[in-house]
Amino acid sequence: MAERRLKHWGWGYEDQAPTATQLREAAEGIRARFGFGGEVEKPVPLEEVELRASRLKRPSGLGKAYRDVVRGFYGRFENPPDLVAFPRDESEIEAVLSWAEAEGAAVIPFGGGTSVVGGVEPRVGERPVVSLDLRRLDRVLEVDPASLAARIQAGATGPGLEDQLREHGLTLRHFPQSFEYATLGGWIATRAGGHFATLETHIDDLVESVRAITPRGTWESRRLPGSGAGPSPDRMLVGSEGILGVIAEAWVRVRPRPRFKVSAGVTFKDFDEAAEAVRAIAQSGLHPANCRLLDAAEAELTGAGDGSANLLILGFESADHPVDHWMDLALAPAREHGGSTGEVRTSGGGDDAVGAWRGAFLLAPYLRDTFVACGVLSETFETAITWDRFEEFHATVMETTRRAVAAASGVPADGPGAPRVSCRLTHVYPDGAAPYFTVLAPAIRGGEVEQWDEIKAAVSEALIDAGGTITHHHAVGRDHRPWYDRQRPAPFAAALRAAKAELDPAGMLNPGVLLDP
Repeated sequence: MAERRLKHWGWGYEDQAPTATQLREAAEGIRARFGFGGEVEKPVPLEEVELRASRLKRPSGLGKAYRDVVRGFYGRFENPPDLVAFPRDESEIEAVLSWAEAEGAAVIPFGGGTSVVGGVEPRVGERPVVSLDLRRLDRVLEVDPASLAARIQAGATGPGLEDQLREHGLTLRHFPQSFEYATLGGWIATRAGGHFATLETHIDDLVESVRAITPRGTWESRRLPGSGAGPSPDRMLVGSEGILGVIAEAWVRVRPRPRFKVSAGVTFKDFDEAAEAVRAIAQSGLHPANCRLLDAAEAELTGAGDGSANLLILGFESADHPVDHWMDLALAPAREHGGSTGEVRTSGGGDDAVGAWRGAFLLAPYLRDTFVACGVLSETFETAITWDRFEEFHATVMETTRRAVAAASGVPADGPGAPRVSCRLTHVYPDGAAPYFTVLAPAIRGGEVEQWDEIKAAVSEALIDAGGTITHHHAVGRDHRPWYDRQRPAPFAAALRAAKAELDPAGMLNPGVLLDP
């Protein structure tokens, strides 16, 4: 069988792309629904893409964000790497780092390439760049059934590691939207958020120890369930985005695969009242696996509603015991805050609102490619804020975003054809929530990147000025750097620079991410 080829500009494989007829039908549906979306354009074929010549010679001894999608669609790859290395083990990682340092090249660790914040794009000026693709390090090396932990190589994708864990009746249960292509090392490097809406919401919570290869030696923490021995070596690597070392493998906490599942949808007329219900559930100690609130516009966009009501999606699961009672307890505060409950499903799926949302969630990255072809700007951004500031924060960001998108798109902020801005809560905590905003607007053909930049800057300013974080689970990369620099304490930034100087004195590991080159 011929090897499937990934799309060179968008999400997924080439054979998953919609046909020309399907795109035309999609464009008609988009115009009818949103009031904008132009004629369908075709992406520049891979065979017609021209790249600059490599600035490196292959050594003899060595074996995606909205802007990325748009530029790839038009065949614009301004910052290709000069060389791609595919190490098969740690010794080859060490060899690449040693050779690259001698050549004065930068090295960017690469997993699934799903970064939406410019985390793996070689925007490093004239310095030659090596892309260090780790996907050949993709095995589950060891399973500890007594401790419920597994040692997994960093290049293992979500489906790959789950298939291997399934043989042991176990699962990592970390399902970000990029699950199909992203890797364990990428999740750790970016502090990725996954499936659970409460408790273990980030990969941080699942990491037991990490092993990384740095230019100055191997960094491996002691495997322990917990420790009070100073600052955590693991916490320093989690979220480091490849600037301190190349994550090679990690021990992670796994669990038996769930046998009992239950889900329910609850509708609310008022979004703020629905948020209060979510707060009550988050502070109840019930810890639902899913507790996602979609505003009316978001529910309509995903096909989970008709736009007349806000939708709360609740879910519980367990490998040990039935969870119907926990659902009953969680539905009580939802009803107290005006929620109307639909059918409770023990399967957690079906053709109801919950099933519709789940399908739309998994298809969203593919749909974005269709939007690009049909002349629609589609983007998302996420943040987090404490409950005491949530209502004002949400209102401010929604209004700022709506006006910024309209101004950048050259259309009215209200009325037919106006941009669409919606919100959902993806993760909730006893002390706050993570609002996730979706933007749809008519794209300026040929100027989508500049349009996106203008919107991104305005929205990011609003998030920081209102007291939120510049990112909850999408990492910093290069796109969030200006606002990340304002969010972090200055002494911490100095300490991070000192750590990088010690581990990477040549400054070659992913320069420009988190710190200046």
